[in-house]
Amino acid sequence: MKYRSTWRMTFRQKNDRGAVGVRNLVPIYALSALLLWCLPVQADVVWPALYLETRLFSWWAIGLGLLIEFFFIWKIFSLSPKRALLADLAANAVSALLGVILIPLAGIAWEVFPGSVLYDLFKMGTFDLITWGITFVFACLINALLESYVLKRFFRLPFTKRTFSWLVLANGCSVGIAFASLWWKPLQL
Repeated sequence: MKYRSTWRMTFRQKNDRGAVGVRNLVPIYALSALLLWCLPVQADVVWPALYLETRLFSWWAIGLGLLIEFFFIWKIFSLSPKRALLADLAANAVSALLGVILIPLAGIAWEVFPGSVLYDLFKMGTFDLITWGITFVFACLINALLESYVLKRFFRLPFTKRTFSWLVLANGCSVGIAFASLWWKPLQL
């Protein structure tokens, strides 16, 4: 069997010396390193967004979130149940893939500024109620923005203040369940 030149190799193709093209593996390695870097168990420092992130990716939180947001998307946009399910799965897949990076980054951005200023001013710490509240708001807004983009861009659904508000509320319900579970059963890292 004849193989293509090394610059066009796929994962299964080999060059004349039997080596798989490394160039094709770089994006996978980079994505894997980025995802591993974002995992809370790999962090030396923790902040509320990392704790919340672990619960948002619990199987039961994902299931409840999909169910809650399915009903919102179904009713808000008056879609058929099948199309609403497809839109819900697509929007939540994108918000999960990007949210795993953006939610912790928003949390660390809060910690750097304005959090650090407020901590000194009011003599409070990283895990106070204000930071937990801001973390909840950031998670809801980030997920709603990402989901709104997917629904508008790929499903041609209207993006208005009203629909965005409903998506923020839907995410408030699904994120709220994961958020509240941190108090019901605290994380054991």
